[in-house]
Amino acid sequence: MKKVAILGSTGHIAKNIIYGLSTKNYQLFLFARNTEAVKSFMTTEISSSENSSIHSFSEFSDHKYDVVINCVGIGDPGKLRRAGGSIFKLTEEFDNLILDYLELNKETLYINLSSGVAYGSNFNTPADQNKNALININNISSTDYYTISKINTETKHRAFSQFNIIDLRVFGFFSRFIDLKTPYFLSDIVNCVKSGSAFITGNSDMVRDYIDPKDFLNIIEKCIQAKDINDVFDVYSLEPISKFEMISFFEKHYNLKVSIEDNKVLTSVTGIKSNYYSLNKRAEILGYKPEFRSIDSINNELKEILKN
Repeated sequence: MKKVAILGSTGHIAKNIIYGLSTKNYQLFLFARNTEAVKSFMTTEISSSENSSIHSFSEFSDHKYDVVINCVGIGDPGKLRRAGGSIFKLTEEFDNLILDYLELNKETLYINLSSGVAYGSNFNTPADQNKNALININNISSTDYYTISKINTETKHRAFSQFNIIDLRVFGFFSRFIDLKTPYFLSDIVNCVKSGSAFITGNSDMVRDYIDPKDFLNIIEKCIQAKDINDVFDVYSLEPISKFEMISFFEKHYNLKVSIEDNKVLTSVTGIKSNYYSLNKRAEILGYKPEFRSIDSINNELKEILKN
């Protein structure tokens, strides 16, 4: 039974990792600032938690792990906008905690959740293996902070080539565990479906890629199986989806009311990204092959949300 530490266990993606790994042969050590929130999640959502334990971050160095998964971060766009420079301190604090652990435990694998924003904010075209991250170094704005923090972390990990480290760049993720109060595109749509109110959007299109939680668990397990590795991989579904394809789907299957307003402009704390997905399929070398399209993931997880 491999011992897996998950840092940031109250996060959206972390909950899905816990949910998936808890059904398999792993011993989970769950770390969070708010341990009571983790206990509540385990009680409500996990059928068996006998192989799981919950800890504060101060206890991290007290145990031995085969794998450490770093899910610490700010997922809420509103909180990210308010974070300012503290995003760097938060990222460095927990990354350094894990790197210090690897100094004494060199066989441990470190899986870090990175982001597609490591490519920068220019997504007129999707990411691929030849895409460069462009930053106006003489005019850095708040929309660059998150990007730079991810680039800095990935670069540091490649510099520590003696350690087993995998960075996974996540572009889009939607699941039954999402906090519908967060101002995400899909959260807004789901809230409109539930309330019966009209979803208001602009006339510009965009393309997003939502990896299914089962596919994400698959790539996590492929990483766990890897040996002697220090690398970065983009995470992708079987097929991305455009904004208007999503809207048509919700109109047809969930009676979503939609209002298109010409003056409604998309905004993002990390910059506007028209084609926020990746064509970089290097994760195939891990043996990763996604089974679900973005629309499959949205539909499957939405059914679970609406049950409640």
